[in-house]
Amino acid sequence: MQRAVRNKRRGFSLMELLAVVTILGIIAAIVIPRVTSSSDTAKAKVNLHNKATINSAIERWYVEKGSWPATNLTDIAADTTYFPSGIPTNPVDNSAYTMNATTKRVN
Repeated sequence: MQRAVRNKRRGFSLMELLAVVTILGIIAAIVIPRVTSSSDTAKAKVNLHNKATINSAIERWYVEKGSWPATNLTDIAADTTYFPSGIPTNPVDNSAYTMNATTKRVN
């Protein structure tokens, strides 16, 4: 007995492919805006964390040295005990942090 060879096509129909592409498009339309806004939110939170860390370093500098650091923070940047890797930059606009001479806080 021989088996009858079936001429069966294997693959996906055009409708199945269209359904999958449509579903992937809908998922991408939902996910991409959320990822973009998550990145902006993360940068804003890192910016706030950096400011708090630099403000703590400024206060520690004042307690240890008895004077305030320079407003452009070059004093603290030169001393590696405060920031061994250097003072971080603002992740939102890549600018350098500076200290307000009146409030003694980071701008």
